[in-house]
Amino acid sequence: MSYSLAVDIGGTFTDIVLCNSDGRLTVDKTLTTHDDLLSGFFGGVHAVLQKAGIAAGDVDGVVVHATTVVTNALIERKGPPTALVVTEGFRDVLAIRNEHRYDMFDPQIEFPEPLVPDHLTFGLRERTLADGTVLAAPASDDIAALADRIRGSGAKAVAICFINSFANPANEAAVATELARLLDGVFICTSSEVAPQIREYPRASTATVNAYTMPISQPYLRGLSDRLRREGFGNTPLIMLSSGGVVGAETAGRNPVRMIESGPAAGALAACHYAEILGIDRLMSFDMGGTTAKACLIENRTPLVTGLFEVDRRYRFKEGSGLPVTVPSIDLIEIGAGGGSIAHVDGLGLLKVGPESAGSNPGPACYGRGGRKATVTDADLMLGLIDADNFLGGEMKLDRDATEAAFADLAGDLGGTPVQAARGIYRVVTEAMASAARSHATDRGVDYRGLPLFAFGGAGPLHACGVAELLQSSSVIVPPQSSVLSAFGTLVTPVRLDLVRSALMRLDGVDWERIERILADLETEGRGALAEAGCAPADVRVLVGADMRYTGQQNEVTVMFDQDPRMAHDLDAVVAQFAETYRVLYGMNPTHVPAEIVTWRVTVQGPSIGFHAAGKPSSEPGRAKGTRPVHAWQDGQDVPVYDRRDLAVGQTVAGPAIIEERETTTAIPPGWVATIDPVGCIVATSAPAAHA
Repeated sequence: MSYSLAVDIGGTFTDIVLCNSDGRLTVDKTLTTHDDLLSGFFGGVHAVLQKAGIAAGDVDGVVVHATTVVTNALIERKGPPTALVVTEGFRDVLAIRNEHRYDMFDPQIEFPEPLVPDHLTFGLRERTLADGTVLAAPASDDIAALADRIRGSGAKAVAICFINSFANPANEAAVATELARLLDGVFICTSSEVAPQIREYPRASTATVNAYTMPISQPYLRGLSDRLRREGFGNTPLIMLSSGGVVGAETAGRNPVRMIESGPAAGALAACHYAEILGIDRLMSFDMGGTTAKACLIENRTPLVTGLFEVDRRYRFKEGSGLPVTVPSIDLIEIGAGGGSIAHVDGLGLLKVGPESAGSNPGPACYGRGGRKATVTDADLMLGLIDADNFLGGEMKLDRDATEAAFADLAGDLGGTPVQAARGIYRVVTEAMASAARSHATDRGVDYRGLPLFAFGGAGPLHACGVAELLQSSSVIVPPQSSVLSAFGTLVTPVRLDLVRSALMRLDGVDWERIERILADLETEGRGALAEAGCAPADVRVLVGADMRYTGQQNEVTVMFDQDPRMAHDLDAVVAQFAETYRVLYGMNPTHVPAEIVTWRVTVQGPSIGFHAAGKPSSEPGRAKGTRPVHAWQDGQDVPVYDRRDLAVGQTVAGPAIIEERETTTAIPPGWVATIDPVGCIVATSAPAAHA
């Protein structure tokens, strides 16, 4: 028997999944220990191993990890002093940003403070032209003087971002090499290594984020590897990336900016995995955890991928209010609407939920850890959707008295009853998630109406049907072990690395020799990273894409080619695929305008992971284990409660109903019918759709 292990550290809970070779899962869920992430990591791992009755040495398969360590460092600004070296005359690049107001009509918009303050930003005489020609190389004396200034500043990390370094990294590489020699123990990264792309501000921001988090991520991942080895685990850990792939810990430690969305990306990949198993081409994944909710569009059983996303959004989670990062990432919409999101009354007397979260410490009031404010989880408890005595299978008792005290305060501010306030939270957070998902889909030219909603996360199944009604979704799918699905997703994700490099070129006079050189360099880098992760060369698959636009446009469209363009040198096929992608997004094509390639993309991927059912549903239909009053839909409604383990394939449960399992609860509202499918998923449909 072979075992593999996955650990996903989230903002509130750390999820652990142990999978054996026949597909059976042993799972656990523990509160995240933010002060020492490895404490919660190994506490949960030891609990899972004890449940399974095995030792660390029996885990002979992969150990995969998704973590918020990078995200937490950025949001909480826990990184060490970091310096930025730029071309002389460009010291204000982080402060000026891109001169764009993301909301023209709101005078109170906010931007995050730059990670590098003005006094730690240094200019250096050097210049590279747009075509890659080095006009002026940095002088050795200037680099030595710069090293003295950085040493005196106390900076522990340095990001280097020169003008046009994406076209020729020679000047950045020379300065990085010399600074590494002169500054012992200082972490150094260059923008040409991390994000070799056009547009100076996003490239500088990405390099800065990477440098700022390297002193945290590298020791953390090395400490994780060392402790796994000391405890007897057979393999070094693989780390989940934002793009949906996994790589070795050393590669991830050098590029922590690629780990920012590792947990949410794993959840989206798990949704794709089930889309393949269930034979569904299109769906929307809906992941609601303790801190945030995430949605991702799945098209042709593949998630949408973006080359630019933001972290640490400071103003109502609005796009444009965060730090831009130009690395490949699964395209997610994320809002501050998780189980720990705090409810409050604004200056107009209106009920608002989030984006502030109680996290795991102190957590919602019902956790009994000192929280005093009403949260979404408290509302779920107040409404009877969750059982105070059966949270985490009864291992974590909830404090109903603390919840009632929190709602007494909130209801007083609103001028209503505690139950009305709780129902208001439930409705507000549901509408907020549906609204964000609508905007996300519409902005990408996707018709969200009728898409099945694939729900997971600790709170996702509780709220999914309400969100689905607002999105006009055809059904809600809740997979087995849905609460820990992001951790499970890391186990069904192939080893993979996505790489990019800008190389602006018109297609009416393309230089194939240059293209082949660029793609070969990216492929070599990717193969090296996969070899470090233990992937055999014969198992590696290479996919090629590009960011393209019509000449004169500012923004690009990402196209992944059906065939590697190096194979046939077929420009017509490249242009045709771009034109079709563009037409789908915008409904028309200015085909009289020449197309151009801005950035090349290479994905290097290992073999696919096979599917094993997580467990067998009951063979006999189960009955409700009892009833309890639920106030979510009307006051004091007596609702049957089922244990998910007792439900058989083909069994139907008419709403209103509650379906409980150890790590989460699924709410079936009135007018909905839930059915257990052959894989063990709960498939809920509204009653009219069920009888259509």
